[in-house]
Amino acid sequence: MRLKQLGIPLAVAVAASACHHAPPAVAVQPQIDSSALERARPDSIARAEEAARAREAAARRAEQRRADSLAALQRKSQEIGGELASMIHFDFDRAILRPGDVQVLDEKLPILRDNPQLRIRVAGNCDERGSDEYNLALGNRRAITAKQYLVAHGIDASRIEVVSYGKEKPIDPGHNEEAWAKDRNDQFENLSTNVVLR
Repeated sequence: MRLKQLGIPLAVAVAASACHHAPPAVAVQPQIDSSALERARPDSIARAEEAARAREAAARRAEQRRADSLAALQRKSQEIGGELASMIHFDFDRAILRPGDVQVLDEKLPILRDNPQLRIRVAGNCDERGSDEYNLALGNRRAITAKQYLVAHGIDASRIEVVSYGKEKPIDPGHNEEAWAKDRNDQFENLSTNVVLR
């Protein structure tokens, strides 16, 4: 029985001893492929440079689109400004709107409606015939006529200033009916020069 008692611990000791003598585990060191590293670095630099070129090209395209859009907006604003500045003309010694001139005023209405911050000046003018005082009064009536038409069609009167230059600012310095017909007019000036017209 003693032998049996010794046999169990001995077997355990032998088994434990066999477990402790197992070869130690060795960590596997990865092998570095230096040629792969040498190839990867230029490839990585090339990809980064290509990405930077792509970003720069995209930024240039975006800037060009913005510049084109601003240029188109500016051209449209100038075109609208030209419509706004279109003159109307009057018959001799009259301050009554003619049918063609009503159409010119009608073209100004959407511009004034679409640009509520816009203020304008209507300047009434006359030809050289008549006294200074008479022509100043006639020019004023002509300017007021245009203003009243615009106000009657929904434009706030406070946005329209009137002035008369009488015969002081002729368009055509001639002394004949053709020149005088040009000089009998209302001119329209944009007083809100910082506004981009829509």
